[in-house]
Amino acid sequence: MNVPSRNASSAFRSIRAIDYTVVFVRDMAAMRHFYEQVLGFPLIRELSPRWIEYRIGPNTLALALPGLTAKDAPTPQGSAALQLAFKVAPAEVDQCADELLRQGIPLLIPPTDQPFGHRTLFFRDPDGNLLEVFADI
Repeated sequence: MNVPSRNASSAFRSIRAIDYTVVFVRDMAAMRHFYEQVLGFPLIRELSPRWIEYRIGPNTLALALPGLTAKDAPTPQGSAALQLAFKVAPAEVDQCADELLRQGIPLLIPPTDQPFGHRTLFFRDPDGNLLEVFADI
């Protein structure tokens, strides 16, 4: 399969990284509790009750209520809007699973060695988004 090459003169060639990711949420209070208290992500700032930012390594994860930039309808209940994958060291996959279970968070798939060289763990946030903790093995 031929993949078209990027235009050498495109201004988009200057993009080097994803700076931040925005998760549009249905229930800000539940999502904030989950990302701060369950996952322990450090709060960077709260720009408003509709926009909260967390630091994850060199990146920012923002929780936002829809409507600031677009008038999209919320994702229907029971549908994941996205999957986020968080990389850790191999032993930490099992430690994360244990901590989630202690906090009453059900695991979709417990720590599992995958044939493609990852140890993975899958669970959901309060809005139903799919979250993965993984390590290279």
